[in-house]
Amino acid sequence: MVMKKLLFTLFLISFTVSIIAQTKSLPRIQVSENKRFLVTADGKPFFWLADTAWELFHRCDRDEADRYLRKRAEQGFNVIQAVALAELDGLNTPNSNGDKPLIDNDLNQPNEKYFQHVDYIIDRAGELGIYIALLPTWGDKLFKDNWGKGPEIFNPQNARTFGKWMGNRYKNRTNIVWVLGGDRNPREGSQDVEVWRQMAAGIAEGGGGNDKALMTLHPQPTEPGGSSNWFHKDAWLDFNMHQTGHCANQPTYNKIAHDYNLQPTKPTLDGEPLYEDHPNCFNAKELGHSVPEDIRRIIYWNVFAGACGQTYGCHDIWQMYKIGREPINQPLRPWEKALDLPMANQVKHLKKLMLSRSFLTRIPDQTMVVTKQNEDENYVIATRDSKGSYAFIYFPTGKSVELNISKLTGSKLKTTWYDPRTGVYLNEKIISKSASYKPTPPSSGKGQDWVLVIDAVVAKNE
Repeated sequence: MVMKKLLFTLFLISFTVSIIAQTKSLPRIQVSENKRFLVTADGKPFFWLADTAWELFHRCDRDEADRYLRKRAEQGFNVIQAVALAELDGLNTPNSNGDKPLIDNDLNQPNEKYFQHVDYIIDRAGELGIYIALLPTWGDKLFKDNWGKGPEIFNPQNARTFGKWMGNRYKNRTNIVWVLGGDRNPREGSQDVEVWRQMAAGIAEGGGGNDKALMTLHPQPTEPGGSSNWFHKDAWLDFNMHQTGHCANQPTYNKIAHDYNLQPTKPTLDGEPLYEDHPNCFNAKELGHSVPEDIRRIIYWNVFAGACGQTYGCHDIWQMYKIGREPINQPLRPWEKALDLPMANQVKHLKKLMLSRSFLTRIPDQTMVVTKQNEDENYVIATRDSKGSYAFIYFPTGKSVELNISKLTGSKLKTTWYDPRTGVYLNEKIISKSASYKPTPPSSGKGQDWVLVIDAVVAKNE
């Protein structure tokens, strides 16, 4: 009798946990009505703030994955980018549990034990309020190019089959966004474009298509756009993604602006910028590793140019580097020690700022910057509310420029300085609206970046 009561109690606990898990499903992410932004299915603005954890499924056990996800949730991240068939010999080197993703590297024989581990991490992320930007495969499984271990196993036929299997497996997970490509650009004269199109069709056929989970593609650095160079008019591509590369002084805002101006209108964002702790331009000996101010400049440039969000990355973390593992391109520290690097704790201030005002009516407006500028690290960039209620102007080095603030509403405006290092507002004051305004940031020099926040002060009789 005691045993029956115990079993019944355990059943109730299990059933209750199952019900709670179901009721806590995250709302799916959708494209906003104006096609510029992302929103949740319940209509709330969604600012994509992602971290790059390519090797999460492959190299982390459950405890490590939990530690990583909890930390990123605490830091304000809401998306994690990770790969099922991982980059670092992901087919032939088993995961932390000793399982490979495919039996005999056959796409028709996925290994259930491996994907149960993937399931666990996706579900744990959802419990923590995090979406998974899920790459079915890294691109070296299509072609290795000059790097990557492969093996090359994809063609248009099995890409569709595998896509259908993946789409069916995860069709009921509401915290999935599909990301194809995996750091490879389609080669001219090859079947590469068709492979990704067929994989997208398979995912949709399996139940994970446009009517449910969004899709995009992660390319290598390319000009003039990113995924848009091949797939912008494809119906399956819901938003564009860039990789802007790992050099510090590239005008990344031009790539965002390129896609922002394409037709049909689609959201765009940078899915791989300069990583924290990454060798600048892959040349640590001469150029050193990245520093926070360079990363801040890139991510604020991108969002102010019209991106619907921004991905962060850390060179130690994407590869889940630890002592004893083969290092890729000179990581500086084990991944667990890298969780609290400066930018990992500062990117939340960007999300906080962008969601502090009307999100879905924001537009880029570089006509607000009157001073002629060079495209260097001092480049000041502006964004504002299309209805004139606010403007944000980013000063990467505190260098003063002349602004035209006449497009804002009301005769009086409130200005404050937002510190992207701390998320603190400083020096509030009221000014008169004018076509010429030259503010002086609180400090200047490398690493002294500021956002000027201008809010319309509407009088009762206006």
